[in-house]
Amino acid sequence: MIPFINAPFVWLADRIGAGPDELKLVFSFLLSYPLAGLLKRVPDARPEFKNLFSISISLFYLVGLFDLWDGLRTILISAIGTYAIAKYLRGSPYMPWVGFVFLMGHMSVNHIARQQANSPRSVDITGAQMVAVMKLSAFCWNVADGVLPEADLSDFQKDRRLVELPSLLNYAGYVFFFPSMLIGPAFDFVEYRRWLDTTMFEVPANVDPSKKPPTRRKRKIPRSGTPAMKKLALGLIWTFSFLKLSAHYYPEVLLEDKFVTYGFLHRLVVLHMVGFTARCKYYGVWTMTEGACILAGLGFKGVDPKTGKVSWDRLRNIDPWEVEFAQNTRGYLGAWNINTNQWLRNYVYLRVTPRGKKPGFRASLATFTTSAFWHGFYPGYYLSFVLASFIQTVAKKLRRFFRPFFLDPKTQQPLPSKKLYDFASWITTQLTFSYAAAPFLILSFSGSVTVWARVYFYAVVGTLVLMGFFASPGVKVVKKALEQRNAKAGVVTDKKSGDLKRTASTDSLSSSREPVMGISADMEEELDEMVREVKREVEVRRARSRENSLVKDMKKAM
Repeated sequence: MIPFINAPFVWLADRIGAGPDELKLVFSFLLSYPLAGLLKRVPDARPEFKNLFSISISLFYLVGLFDLWDGLRTILISAIGTYAIAKYLRGSPYMPWVGFVFLMGHMSVNHIARQQANSPRSVDITGAQMVAVMKLSAFCWNVADGVLPEADLSDFQKDRRLVELPSLLNYAGYVFFFPSMLIGPAFDFVEYRRWLDTTMFEVPANVDPSKKPPTRRKRKIPRSGTPAMKKLALGLIWTFSFLKLSAHYYPEVLLEDKFVTYGFLHRLVVLHMVGFTARCKYYGVWTMTEGACILAGLGFKGVDPKTGKVSWDRLRNIDPWEVEFAQNTRGYLGAWNINTNQWLRNYVYLRVTPRGKKPGFRASLATFTTSAFWHGFYPGYYLSFVLASFIQTVAKKLRRFFRPFFLDPKTQQPLPSKKLYDFASWITTQLTFSYAAAPFLILSFSGSVTVWARVYFYAVVGTLVLMGFFASPGVKVVKKALEQRNAKAGVVTDKKSGDLKRTASTDSLSSSREPVMGISADMEEELDEMVREVKREVEVRRARSRENSLVKDMKKAM
């Protein structure tokens, strides 16, 4: 570490109570803005200069700012290993899986090393490596799709496929894109290439020329200063909120003796505020890095042909409003770490499913396992993931069976009483996830269970009670009441299936089978499907055994 670079951060850290690495991380995000402005001004005709500039800044961050020589080696091993696998195994159907196992295995080693070091306030390479795993595993799949016939590909695959391997310089620029290298957001190589050669900014023919976004000095990248500065300001607000609140609401406060002296409602408030404070940190850093990407131009998503308004949401990774005011678990999870959700969906969940078949239990299990391993190996992570899966299962059933009572049976429009339902859904969702996310902050198994015990396991008990209710005859009473209500309104129930007729209002967001953040949309349904798959496998093996026995008997008879 260069002393004159490190000294100011140590001096400031001693005065405000933060860690030097935490301050350096925020400094790197702020520095990325003027540097992204310079990157944007590199001539469009010189993409190699853009690559070299971005690589140089990333090297400064890793080595000059954080002294992460081992981290640089880690990223190089992942990047070089992935490129070699993609190049030399390109024609093999196993290539993307080899790349995936290599990347996840390499990252797992560093997760374990970080867990053993137990220094949460220091910055190591695992954060950047987690971003690299998403980018590089996606790269392997994009290369694999490039050798397949177009008829075998989905629209998404056609859009992201790589028919030829990129040059090493373009690839290095993709890996070391400095505005998002340390903590994301992640993106696919095709998006980077389109930004690099400016084809991303070509305006469709259906857009009125008068409504084309303004640019400077014949550059194709539209002006992005205003949306970028808004993200910076918002990110700083969230970061300032975190710094102020973290003095009072830090994870360890849940384990302190004074916590048990509070009344139950006071404990719930503190538990929720600890979670909210932790989220403020992520809101801040993810919003700031997104803004730097927008300033560089990579956040460009397109132009509205009617209004000419530019969308800069390509790399949006968080929607704080949707998280804090979510009324159901799927909405809560879907607005959190959006790019990771997309990666899990496009490069795990849909990839483990054979072509022509619908994703099932195996796809969900693979996604759950990948998400868990990607985050690391702290026991608290797994407590949160498993509980959240059951919570989402219960929430789906609650929404399906009880929400229709607050809607007009014919028009599906909200009744006046739905405001009460919305409020109850919101507060239940927030308090339940405050409980479920606590182990994600505490990390240890014993500490997590202690915190849960101090609030009387309310989310576990509530989830088990509701699961018991939905497995009991009580649910038939609710279904019958809905059927009678619909019949009075002249709405026909689906008698063929003997179930409620599903509509957008009864299932809404929860109708999807796709897991969010690796968390199953319906654990009960997944387990039922697992049992069905096992039974089918047993039947297939028995049939094969009978066929083999019959063949042997015929051979003996001959």
